[in-house]
Amino acid sequence: MTLELLLEAAKEAREKAYAPYSNFKVGASVETKSGKMFTGCNIENSSYSLTCCAERVAIFKALSSGERDFRTLVVVGDVKGPISPCGACRQVMSEFFDDDVKIYLANLQGDITETTISELLPRSFSLDEQ
Repeated sequence: MTLELLLEAAKEAREKAYAPYSNFKVGASVETKSGKMFTGCNIENSSYSLTCCAERVAIFKALSSGERDFRTLVVVGDVKGPISPCGACRQVMSEFFDDDVKIYLANLQGDITETTISELLPRSFSLDEQ
């Protein structure tokens, strides 16, 4: 799957965001190693801590469909530079992403940064390492 296709899917997912409190819409798309794509958008709740970010929605959709091996994640938001995932999303990514998973962070103006989970969350928490 091309980066352009994944970016377009993330932008389309962003338009479906439920963000009545912040008006901050985020979209994500994740590609699995089996070649399937899943999208997600942020879904807010009036009890802010129950909000779910676009990255986690896309990852959870893939997981709930039986996918466990990921290739690419794209996240897009209307920000000045490439969007940056929150800590909760980074921790979820660290549970399921190896360092070979390409993570692309983008904005609507076309700025894109490629990174990995170990760059985003060095020394992440893991029960295996306790």
